[in-house]
Amino acid sequence: LEEMKRSQRVALEFSSLFQINQQEELGSGQFGTVFGGVHRSSGRRVAVKVIMKSRFGRKQKEQLRSEVCILQIIKYPGIITLEAMFETRDRVFVVMEKMQGDMLEMILSSRLGRLSERVTKYLIVQIVKALQYLHSQDIAHCDLKPENVLLNSVETDFPQTKLCDFGYARIIDENTFRKTVVGTPAYLAPEVLQKKGYNKRLDMWSLGVVIYVTLSGTFPFNEGEDIAEQIQNADFMYPSNPWREISADAVDLISKLLNVNIEERLTIDQCLAHPWLQDQQLYQDLQALERSLGISYLTTSMNTTTLNTNNNNNNNNNNNIDPQLIHF
Repeated sequence: LEEMKRSQRVALEFSSLFQINQQEELGSGQFGTVFGGVHRSSGRRVAVKVIMKSRFGRKQKEQLRSEVCILQIIKYPGIITLEAMFETRDRVFVVMEKMQGDMLEMILSSRLGRLSERVTKYLIVQIVKALQYLHSQDIAHCDLKPENVLLNSVETDFPQTKLCDFGYARIIDENTFRKTVVGTPAYLAPEVLQKKGYNKRLDMWSLGVVIYVTLSGTFPFNEGEDIAEQIQNADFMYPSNPWREISADAVDLISKLLNVNIEERLTIDQCLAHPWLQDQQLYQDLQALERSLGISYLTTSMNTTTLNTNNNNNNNNNNNIDPQLIHF
């Protein structure tokens, strides 16, 4: 009876603060369906992930706990903001800031099915800076792919990007190696497939795949064949169409990221210092974005601890989020 009363109180609290628009389905993922919604008092648009607890197994519960834990401790303009979480007897409501699309949609809807180097650099450097922040906190994303890079606008070639979906993320320091297989097959690093142990550099491999896909519109590895074997041998090529139109610096960066040897693969700081991302036009494009947002976090010092991470435009302090309260 007490549990039922508590569940009713939480449901009332949620509905008093937020309204879900069930006609606006934004997508569905491993943790449920995401709908558009509104913060009632401010009118601010939000995204609400609605999770049916009855469909959850133990693994999914742990992934949700992990995602909530990690999103609680990270505050960075290039990472999606978790605003609140409410749990009733049969459902969990996870409230996040609302974005307008994702990088995969941007690639697929482009005229050539791939993006120009200028636009790709602009998107990639934002992803790299977000990863740099995560890695400085000893967090690996573990599922980097275009679908998990959200955009603040679909009306421009130069949107702000934010990383999302931290269900597979892990806390891993430089000397720690994990062995659990995580992530999406086409973007998995060879050491994950081999179960030899992995560290934060698995994100760098995934980043190499993301750059390859964004510039060419195709995967480096043929999904119709034994993709695991191809990945473990770094068995990929740069076909003349479209790679003859793409700079040698871009190819060099991808090749240094898609390196089977973990120790030789670029770190996040080495990636950021690569010549392909040292570009005056890129710097100007990023400065324009910072001016439009009113925050400076992309063109500042590489020292992530000094970054301006004051991206609090929702006045929410996450006080009602406690992953230990996920009881199901």
